Amino acid sequence: MSELPSTLAEAPPAMGPADAPALPRLLAGITAHGAMTLEEHFALHGPLPIVRGGGRKRGREHAAMLISEIERSGLLGRGGAAFPAAKKMRAVASSRGRAIVLANAAEGEPASLKDRTLLETLPHLVLDGGVVAAEAVGADELIVCACESAQAAAESMASVIEERGSGSSSSGHSPRLRMTSVPGNYVAGQESALINYLGGGPAKPMFTPPMPFEQGLRRRPTLISNVETLAHIALIARHGAPWFRQLGAPTQPGSALVTLSGPVAHQGVYEIEHGASLASLIDAGGGTTTRVRGALLGGYAGSWIGAERLHGVALSNEHLAPHGASLGAGVVLLLSEQACPVAETARVARWLSDQSSRQCGPCLHGLDALAGTLAEIAAGTAQPRAAQRIDRLASLVARRGACSHPDGSANLILSAMEAFGAEFDDHAQHGPCEGCARPPELPLPVRPIAEDSSRKPLVRQ
Repeated sequence: MSELPSTLAEAPPAMGPADAPALPRLLAGITAHGAMTLEEHFALHGPLPIVRGGGRKRGREHAAMLISEIERSGLLGRGGAAFPAAKKMRAVASSRGRAIVLANAAEGEPASLKDRTLLETLPHLVLDGGVVAAEAVGADELIVCACESAQAAAESMASVIEERGSGSSSSGHSPRLRMTSVPGNYVAGQESALINYLGGGPAKPMFTPPMPFEQGLRRRPTLISNVETLAHIALIARHGAPWFRQLGAPTQPGSALVTLSGPVAHQGVYEIEHGASLASLIDAGGGTTTRVRGALLGGYAGSWIGAERLHGVALSNEHLAPHGASLGAGVVLLLSEQACPVAETARVARWLSDQSSRQCGPCLHGLDALAGTLAEIAAGTAQPRAAQRIDRLASLVARRGACSHPDGSANLILSAMEAFGAEFDDHAQHGPCEGCARPPELPLPVRPIAEDSSRKPLVRQ
């Protein structure tokens, strides 16, 4: 099975992020020797400006100010759904009971390495964001949830939690900090699945309501935020909403981490300004090594765009919407012209079906039927009107079940059939092509991040 080579994009040790509206922001100051130390973290970013004390009234006022600043920044969640971060925080803060914050780095997306990159190299930035979020929602506990396959990331985070527990906290009084490993299957990072697992159950999505902000872990209000979202919160708390909005698109301000893979000279994690061109990201990765047939945006719940439509594509949800795509989990995956998109789609569709929790009809039966029909098309053994069967099956699985896994899987398949319609028609009529015999290109499963840190980040466009 194909794996995803990983070269970490290294930021030059230039000015601190408050000095100019340029990139890198999140990736500022990373080094090749491992995680940034607390001393290095303070030298680059300064202390976290959180003031506790002053009574309950002042605490509530300060929390409301923090959430309002996040709201003014326009920060959207970086876990894939792009939900407004402040709206989620306010819902938790308004619920009754002492809250809990979960920093989600489960990252079951095989084409993404950004979350484990943050845990491995910038764990203090993630913890700072978690501390700010805990202050804002009134939480006394912060739990970092790392994918069990990301051993180096988990060890890095566990080490800095121990360091802060020994009296080196960046904010004085902090919530209780804990790191835990979670299963690496695709749906384990879904909010209700994460809560169910931490509560002693299987890592399977649960039907809602109640929503996590009402009754989450231990039936307490629970804020679940992707670790990249928390890292941005740590910088917004220091530099303010106007600073954050100096980069990016009006409807999607700021920067984002993107995992670039496929036929490029240097695959890895890059920081981009929302709205930067796809071409500039590819250039930052050293350019393509062969002609490209298409690009997958957003990961395995995302959308394919054929090569003929890639010219002028910009990387923000606003610009990608006309293509039926979004940045999703921060994935840009290029497919070479030599690869067979039909065989690749059929392979990933089977994997997505196998990743089902097998507790809802759309996943248990619908995804299996979709994967089976795609396999028949790829092999040239499909019955007539197979494409219409896929359309019908996709409509049956959409917006049903306990989570959005069926929707994302159907979206990937339908976008592939639209982007590579000629290839699907050719397989239906003539069977396998030369590309079918090539080693697969799409990454399954993911591989832990490499220690090579020789690449530069994408600069502002």
